[in-house]
Amino acid sequence: MLLMIDNCDSFTYNLAQRCGYVAQAARIKQDASQIVDVARIEAIVARVREQASALGGPPEVLEAAYRALNAASIEYERAEFVRLRSGAESQGFLSERGASQ
Repeated sequence: MLLMIDNCDSFTYNLAQRCGYVAQAARIKQDASQIVDVARIEAIVARVREQASALGGPPEVLEAAYRALNAASIEYERAEFVRLRSGAESQGFLSERGASQ
């Protein structure tokens, strides 16, 4: 049971880290059209499916989970992109955690 809790903590930590990277991407990108890269998404989905099969997991479930995470990340990045350009920069994820983390 403890291993499952540790894995959950690790998973949550990794998702929080991802949010930080998404916020940084929103800061770097010059145009909102750069937020979605369909070719990159599809390449990653193919890799996720391959890894799922190699690990004995159901590719369709892991693909669906990845796509849901990616969709949420895109919406977060869009919101950050708009917020950063509206002058509300001091209220975002990076300012709360510190940009150097």
